[in-house]
Amino acid sequence: MKALIVLEDGTTFWGKSFTGPGEVFGEIVFNTAMTGYQEILTDPSYRGQIVTMTYPLIGNYGINDEDNESLRIQVEAFVVREYQPFYSNWRAKRSLGDWLKSQGVLGIEQVDTRAITRHIRLSGAMKAGISTEDLNPASLLEKVKAAPGLVGRDLVKEVTCKKPYRWVNGEIKEFFPFNPNGGFRVVVIDCGLKFNQLRLMEERGLQLLVVPATTSAEEILSYEPDGVFFSNGPGDPAAVPYVVDTAKKLLGKKPIFGICLGHQMIGQALGASTFKLKFGHRGANQPVKDLATGRIEITSQNHGFCVRQEELPKEVKISHINLNDGTLEGIKHRELPLFSVQYHPENAPGPHDSIYLFDRFMDMIKAFSEGKYQ
Repeated sequence: MKALIVLEDGTTFWGKSFTGPGEVFGEIVFNTAMTGYQEILTDPSYRGQIVTMTYPLIGNYGINDEDNESLRIQVEAFVVREYQPFYSNWRAKRSLGDWLKSQGVLGIEQVDTRAITRHIRLSGAMKAGISTEDLNPASLLEKVKAAPGLVGRDLVKEVTCKKPYRWVNGEIKEFFPFNPNGGFRVVVIDCGLKFNQLRLMEERGLQLLVVPATTSAEEILSYEPDGVFFSNGPGDPAAVPYVVDTAKKLLGKKPIFGICLGHQMIGQALGASTFKLKFGHRGANQPVKDLATGRIEITSQNHGFCVRQEELPKEVKISHINLNDGTLEGIKHRELPLFSVQYHPENAPGPHDSIYLFDRFMDMIKAFSEGKYQ
């Protein structure tokens, strides 16, 4: 089925739908990972975006039941060079095409993804539309221009959980109180979290309570947590002031760890603003330097906005930077029990270089609980 892709600047690309008819709009971005498409598709940070994969062959290992990072596919549409319907993997249960189709998400192949990627790198990420129904470039372009962008748009409210729940033995459970004789207690603020963040914290013995992003600081503290975690999520960080307000009220009260959007929420709570990157950082091969050790980490990333490091107060130390463009990738407070990173240390998908950050969170919670935090 023929499909038309039109970018906001009028650039057009042609392809073929492998999931049936449809029409959709969003910000078009690219991801450089060679594997991990299932984790990418279920990452809530991609809500509102059309994802183009730079690796040319997608679908060859199918879809399994274990690697989802949320309860549904989150992207607006999926664009690949070549789709492989004949999958081979011992865990696979269905094809990528069947899975996309079951959730009403467009999948487009036979597209010049190299040209799309190069165009975005030169011109920047922009709005786009994909249609199998309206194949008139001028008509589809008008719809693209009328579609909402990401700047100023709160997408967190679309992906956060509706009510608190416990994460126990790798599964979502109905909310019940923490076990007073269990491990340290962490409240997870769900801005669009990925399940592997919960898996890694639970592996370290933490008891986890996940709450909606709209939960107040007062309610969070009423659960008497030993630590608070701010998750990743989609959209413009400046459009989510209620989470920033929560972060402000929690500063210094409990140990805090933030990832991606959570890092941006913490950055704003500390007094800095955010800005939109030209084409963002998305993929599993972004080099980041740990300024304390000089170690280079290869990281998984997915973000289109960044914290202005020059606006951070002197009490905040820059801990990590991106070696491609020098942008801020991590901070640590000099006095308070707080640190955050812009990238994704939970490696789903991606390298394992940064898993140590979950150990650092655990160590910080333990030290704070014993009154030994420095």
